[in-house]
Amino acid sequence: MPLKIIDHGSKEYEQMIALRMDILRRPLGLSFTPEDLEKEKNDILIGAFDDDDLVACCLLTRLSTTTCKLRQMAVTQQMQRNGLGAAMMYYAERVAKGAGFSSIVMNARKTAVGFYEKLGYKVEGEEFTEVTLPHFLMQKQIF
Repeated sequence: MPLKIIDHGSKEYEQMIALRMDILRRPLGLSFTPEDLEKEKNDILIGAFDDDDLVACCLLTRLSTTTCKLRQMAVTQQMQRNGLGAAMMYYAERVAKGAGFSSIVMNARKTAVGFYEKLGYKVEGEEFTEVTLPHFLMQKQIF
């Protein structure tokens, strides 16, 4: 299953918006504003494809010269629990390292903390609420 960086505004990016809406936003009654999507022009956009269909995605946002933030990790329901999420994370880490970052942070949904811990991410601080759900700040050094 090919994993690759996709271009903002491309057909693949439109699939990414749709997947994130289906998995992350619509169930919470949320959507994206044009301003939200405009900000993503400077992000590294990553997708996994089954033929031409996007089945998983995430974004990397630069926070500093050494740290990026992993955001909007989503995997289609039918592709969950088969290793694709972990493959996406390993690929994102390689991409981040190649872009010069040495640390990845994220606001992880409480329900996903165990998944990220298995991949070496550590909880930093106390639980907080974001997009109506409990989250934890997590971090990993990717030297």
